Amino acid sequence: MSDKKKLLRRARLCLVLFIIGLALSGLSAILMEPTVKFVEGIAGDGSRIGAASPELAAWITDVYHGVRNTGREYPFLFYGTDWLAFGHLAIAVIFLAPLRRPARNLPIIHAGMIACLLVIPWALFFGPIRDVPFFWQVIDCSFGVGGLIALLFARRYTRKLIAIEGH
Repeated sequence: MSDKKKLLRRARLCLVLFIIGLALSGLSAILMEPTVKFVEGIAGDGSRIGAASPELAAWITDVYHGVRNTGREYPFLFYGTDWLAFGHLAIAVIFLAPLRRPARNLPIIHAGMIACLLVIPWALFFGPIRDVPFFWQVIDCSFGVGGLIALLFARRYTRKLIAIEGH
């Protein structure tokens, strides 16, 4: 396999991972109650993980009760998370352009990198306002870091590809 094909394949793999992450994140917003119920089952009060980290377990159980009760009494509030999911999926669709032609769409990769970086101050600013524990803010930040890593590699491979193509 030529260097050009290897670089293109690697860039596309990184972009596919990024797109899948965005799509799964969006879908979890649509399926918020079952997703939180699943997490509560494996890490909430009474779970094995919960026994190892009671603070985490208590918070996850509290979140599950809040989501469940809100869904029962005020289901229209989840319309906002439906739009959150739409935003994730719309952004994932935008990344189909660099998936198809990474060299031509490097600015989209750069915009994604900036967005991933902005996750960190966003989580650290709004987390305390919304009474989200710091450990969960760190988990939210990790999504930005993970996306940034995938896009950094995609950019690296794309730049090498551009150098080979002579653009």
